Amino acid sequence: MQKRYLVLENGSVYEGEAFGAAATAVGELVFNTGMSGYQETITDASYHGQMIVFTYPLIGNYGINRDDFESLTPAAEAIVVHEAARRPSNFRSQMSLAEYAEKQSLPGISGVDTRALTKELREAGTMKATLVDEVTETTVADLIAMTLPTNQVEKATTKTIYQAPTDGVSIALIDFGLKNSILRALAKRGVNVMVFPADVDAETVLAADPDGVLLSNGPGDPEDAAYAIPTIQTLEEKMPLMGICLGHQLFALANGASTYKMKFGHRGFNHAVRDLRKSNSDFTSQNHGYAVSADSLVGTDLEVTHEEVNDHTVEGLRLKSKPAFSVQFHPDAAPGPHDAEYLFDDFLTMIKETQQAKGGNN
Repeated sequence: MQKRYLVLENGSVYEGEAFGAAATAVGELVFNTGMSGYQETITDASYHGQMIVFTYPLIGNYGINRDDFESLTPAAEAIVVHEAARRPSNFRSQMSLAEYAEKQSLPGISGVDTRALTKELREAGTMKATLVDEVTETTVADLIAMTLPTNQVEKATTKTIYQAPTDGVSIALIDFGLKNSILRALAKRGVNVMVFPADVDAETVLAADPDGVLLSNGPGDPEDAAYAIPTIQTLEEKMPLMGICLGHQLFALANGASTYKMKFGHRGFNHAVRDLRKSNSDFTSQNHGYAVSADSLVGTDLEVTHEEVNDHTVEGLRLKSKPAFSVQFHPDAAPGPHDAEYLFDDFLTMIKETQQAKGGNN
């Protein structure tokens, strides 16, 4: 097997074996604690610009199938595993993880002590890293000098407007890096979904006459997508609104709050979140490296509805005076527990109640 090296900007070097594409990679190194769901994770557009370390020691054991993609191609820059399963076993499996990575030009490294690497990331925080076949005297210096791209939403969003028409409630979905599972959750509820690019203006959305608007998940720093704030501010005055993940952060920015970069983020499928309105907790799927500052909510019209049980991160918000709310986690739960899927139903109920209050016929 060909040797491959993972080099961190702090000078740490991890040696392993190459698999997947024969290519180098550079990105922000993050870790995911999920025991399964690697296919959904690799194709989750929120990972654009990132190299994923899987903490679970065996990845790829049930192969790759045609049903569990969250986008058409991998979003991750590279994947780092302890062991990549060579002989997957599952009735849906169509190819191994290594075969998929090679076909999709996704470089990977196996044989890495991913638990030790994760401990390093927890202590030092996420950092730049590169995957190379040879370490030179300038590898670390070149990495330190490199600036990572900040236009990840632009890479992840749709370039055209498209629609999945039904006879149900119409929702305008602004795509900052949309997961297919959000579309599946809405389709299951008979929703007429109209999908718009991240930089859409409010007038274009309003011309489609939707009943509500949903802000999707997506990659990167929410302030890099600040161009969406005026659109959000206009739309939340006109109709019910729901935000998910990056959509949650942009919703907060649009209403006077601020965000900050977390030390190593939340990426996994077992994050306990407390619903402050009901005094109960849900296990949730999460993937974010930024969060809303709780202190910045003072003096705004925003109210915290959910918080992370362990570190008390703001996980949900709502406007006190308008039918609008957001959550930091993924109620579509792909992969992950389905505890919070009811939030889509809450959104549809909010739309119905708003229509009734306005004397609508729907």
